Amino acid sequence: MGACMALCSLASCASCLCGSAPCLLCGCCPFTNNSTVTRLVFSSFLLLGTLVSVIMILPGMETQLRKIPGFCQGGTTIPGIENHVNCDVIVGYKSVYRMCFAMACFFFLFSAIMIRVRSSKDPRATIQNGFWFFKFLILVGITVGAFFIPDGTFHNVWFYFGIVGSFMFILIQLILLIDFAHSWNEVWVRNAEEGNSKCWFSGLLFFTILHYALAFAAIVLFYLYYTKPDNCAEHKFFISFNLILCVIISVVSILPKVQDVSPQSGLLQSSLITLYTMYVTWSAMTNNPNRECNPSLLSLVSNVSTAEATPTSSPGMVQWWDAQGIVGLIIFLFCTFYASIRSSSNAQVNRLMQTEEGKGSGGGEEVGEDGLRRVVDNEEEGVTYSYSFFHFHLFLASLYIMMTLTNWYKPDTTTQAMQSTMPAVWVKICSSWLSLALYMWTLVAPLIFPNRDFN
Repeated sequence: MGACMALCSLASCASCLCGSAPCLLCGCCPFTNNSTVTRLVFSSFLLLGTLVSVIMILPGMETQLRKIPGFCQGGTTIPGIENHVNCDVIVGYKSVYRMCFAMACFFFLFSAIMIRVRSSKDPRATIQNGFWFFKFLILVGITVGAFFIPDGTFHNVWFYFGIVGSFMFILIQLILLIDFAHSWNEVWVRNAEEGNSKCWFSGLLFFTILHYALAFAAIVLFYLYYTKPDNCAEHKFFISFNLILCVIISVVSILPKVQDVSPQSGLLQSSLITLYTMYVTWSAMTNNPNRECNPSLLSLVSNVSTAEATPTSSPGMVQWWDAQGIVGLIIFLFCTFYASIRSSSNAQVNRLMQTEEGKGSGGGEEVGEDGLRRVVDNEEEGVTYSYSFFHFHLFLASLYIMMTLTNWYKPDTTTQAMQSTMPAVWVKICSSWLSLALYMWTLVAPLIFPNRDFN
């Protein structure tokens, strides 16, 4: 009897694993739409891969990774494949490169498969919203295969893929932050109009001042620690130019003409974008190979001079706990989660992110025969987001994670060490300028094209 019950339980689990996303999470998210649950599950795949990458980069993992055949010099070798890899730097980037390569391939594959899916009635939509067990097996299979890729030029080529993909993902992060800031401001202003206005407006004022205060403090610290009177001209330019741009967008956001056509714009959004710009500027400066202009956080905290700290930092080791990397991971986690559950009312952001939250059929709440509420299919008449673009976004996120966990270091030609490079600095700085330009466009577009609907 027990065996029969166990078989029935396994059969039920198998049907869920091979079935749709609502079957997996209906108990946890009884009021959630099918489209949201699907995005959450795919995002959980990405977060799981990120967690594995973080574990691989922890100190002490070299011993276990050396057991992989052909993975490093001194480990078990594969006949016919030479290994000239310094095992001391495996934890720094090699395992992370392969794990993120597997995730990138997985999401790029689904991005290609899901091109131009218009409705959940499309056969490919069944693949998108179901067969989770088999998808997980595909991801595991690609990951295992990635660890057996011969070194050769793999790391150098994939490094440049990572730089380009991370540049694009930083822009997507900015779009999501703009969307979040607009939604935040809209909700709190509406609550202020409907309830205790003094409380809600005080909250908006507090966070606006907090964001600007943190940004100003960051600028002072940048000038203090990342510039020298007779050196670091690039850093002085980066800090000053981005400060000027942030002042400009803050002024433009409160101009009367901008307020007339975009009442939702304000200093809350500008303050959040300013703070994010300062983070990207800091992240860029931490990749400068000139150690005099780029003191390590450890030397700043312990009051050790740059000249004294430099000899102790080996180019072959990666500081996985680097502060800007940790902040980048936190922002990444927030944006990934937000991208999975977002329901934006901002038409510009919806167009940029390829979402149409109001298009699908709501369907209403469904109750099964067992009395439990079920997740509803809100995409019978049309999908509420671009399946292909969502996977492409996760593909870029995989590359961003790879670069963040390896501090944007570049492996040398012999894969013996990792080095900071100026291209990484310029990629981040250029992304900050393009991000500010994108935000400025959201402010002035309704003025330039008054006949278009930007609400």
